[in-house]
This record gives sequence, structure tokens and C-alpha cells, in this order.
Amino acid sequence: MKIAITAETSQGLDSQVAQHFGHAPYFILVDIEDGAVTATRDIANPFAEAHQPGEIPEFIRQQNAEVMLSGGMGGRAIEFFTQAGIKTATGATGTVRESLEKYLGGTLVAAAPCAESVAHGHG
Repeated sequence: MKIAITAETSQGLDSQVAQHFGHAPYFILVDIEDGAVTATRDIANPFAEAHQPGEIPEFIRQQNAEVMLSGGMGGRAIEFFTQAGIKTATGATGTVRESLEKYLGGTLVAAAPCAESVAHGHG
């Protein structure tokens, strides 16, 4: 399984989780086999400065991710991921490693639109 996680830096599992999905500077891609990390890759978000709806979910799909974890995410992004068959979970905090452990442990399981998205009618 490949999991993508928003990140503030390119320090792999030690990066802090980015709280704003669309403007996350990096994504950390983590390969999991039998519950263990087998590989990680840091990639810069090519759309961090500006993007159109759906561009980032498509970029993550192209990386073959099956799961997307983030601090916060808009309702439209959640919909794009759902349409692509990619699971999402929001509320991730701390390091990428900590959020990954929470997801794999079953305590980080669902996505809800962030307050900003709801306020703009995208939730």
C-alpha cells in the first residue's frame, strides 16, 4: 500500500504534517508492506503556490497512492479523491511518522472538510 502525507519539509518520516492540504510544500510517499514501512520518498508539491480544483488529487493519483493523509482538506478535494478510489483522512498532526502510526493503528480514519472549505460552501 502507498500512503501520501502532506508535509512542511522534505525530511521523510520526521517531517511535520502540513495542515493545509492544497498549500503543503511537500508530500511524503510511504510504501507499506505487512504493516511495516519499506520505502519513503519526498516530493515537492508542484501546485503549492497555485492550483485548480482537482490538480493535486490527480497528481497524487499519478503517484499511485491509495491513501492521502493531511491536517486539513477541502470538501472538493475529498470528493476528487473519493472519485479516484483514494481513501482520505484528515486531522493528522505531529510528524509524518506519528500520523502514519495513527492511521495504521486505526485512530486516524476519516476525512471531513476543513472549516474554511465549509465556510466557502465547498463542504
